[in-house]
Amino acid sequence: MNTVYRKVTYRLYPNAPQEIALLAQKQAHQRLYNAALEQRRTAWRRCRTSLSYVEQCKDLTALRQADPDSVPINAQAAQVTLKRLDLAFQHFFRRVKQEQTPGFPRFKSLKRFKGWGYKAYGDGWSLDTRPQMRHGAIRLAGIGKVRIRGGARTPGTPKTCDILHKHGKWYACVTITCVPARAHGHAVVALDWGVESCATIAVMDGDVTTVTNPRWLHNSLHALATAQRDASRKHRHSRNWHKAQAQVTQHHTKIARQRRDFLHKTSAALVQQAHVLISEQLNIQRMTRRPSPQQDESGRYIANGAKAKAGLNREILSTAPGMFFDMLRTKAAEATAVYIEVPTKQVKPSQTCHQCGRQDKKSLSQRQHRCPCGATCSRDANAALVALQWGIQHFLAIFFAWMGAYHPASGTVRAVERSLNCSSAKQGFPLRSVRMDVERFKQEPRT
Repeated sequence: MNTVYRKVTYRLYPNAPQEIALLAQKQAHQRLYNAALEQRRTAWRRCRTSLSYVEQCKDLTALRQADPDSVPINAQAAQVTLKRLDLAFQHFFRRVKQEQTPGFPRFKSLKRFKGWGYKAYGDGWSLDTRPQMRHGAIRLAGIGKVRIRGGARTPGTPKTCDILHKHGKWYACVTITCVPARAHGHAVVALDWGVESCATIAVMDGDVTTVTNPRWLHNSLHALATAQRDASRKHRHSRNWHKAQAQVTQHHTKIARQRRDFLHKTSAALVQQAHVLISEQLNIQRMTRRPSPQQDESGRYIANGAKAKAGLNREILSTAPGMFFDMLRTKAAEATAVYIEVPTKQVKPSQTCHQCGRQDKKSLSQRQHRCPCGATCSRDANAALVALQWGIQHFLAIFFAWMGAYHPASGTVRAVERSLNCSSAKQGFPLRSVRMDVERFKQEPRT
């Protein structure tokens, strides 16, 4: 694998003076961000001029030369803050062109301001860690040497650093360049994501297993609701209100940690098992879209199932499918495993029978697959088997073409094409014949 960028997160443990210095740095960057935003707004309101990132950097340099004490932060770190504002405006104009909700950049309070960054190693920050980049200390300009804990899975060369302040704790996200290595298995594995089961896994030998959905959010709803109810009864911004808000934050943070840890372990186990990993393409934004309002003949609004859909959306988002598939894709690339995505709209795994290829529309409440051909299994297992068949079909076609097996006089080609003809003929996909074709291809001399 080529050199790639990876993030390493360290937890900072500052002492009391360093905590004060970190908060002062954060406040200085927050004021710089708001001042740069006000400068852009004023320039457009008075002169109809759009300031760029380069122009604001020049203004900041002139200000520092005129009054060195006016901006008490590192020059490179200040440019990173200005760059973040410039990116916010770029995203704003992009959303306007795409006719989405614009979301104009707004001023940030100290609570909503996450932190600041450094764009070059050795300029304002440096690492002093043990071997394998585990634990140690980080040196920050104007703050000193702060103790840190954490480590990189694959050590590399530090490039940039972001200092984050979340829920009263400090973190350093270091970007490194490295060559990650990860072991992969030898199986062909397909998975179907779901809410009832986090993943249904089908292997080429016919075994189907499920990964239970731990439902971290669902199991913590009662405790979370109790903490939110206690916070709502406190006088806003009082000492007890801040304590109650900290309890709510603690519950959310714990759920997020549990979810991320579970997804990392599940994706790593799948990649360690498979050499070919087949998943599905999901449009999460469309899946979690609110139902449109419905009206009767008199114009009155009627029930449209919005309450039930809201509960389903919560369960979908609590499993974090986007994060899960991103982890799978990244880990598969590190292990040099083959990662295939099934086009769900064309293949329709949930509506197609894995045995005969028949397609019947099913409602979401129908959790069992029953086909006139005699196939009976769970809905998720059927979808995983259909995805497995489609993935093997396309993977073998590319594999044999790459190996030079597609020769007109080759009997292997005709056998493979007969086995891979299920999508056009709407017939079942015989996995046994595929294994036989692979063995026959290994034994025949290549021409």
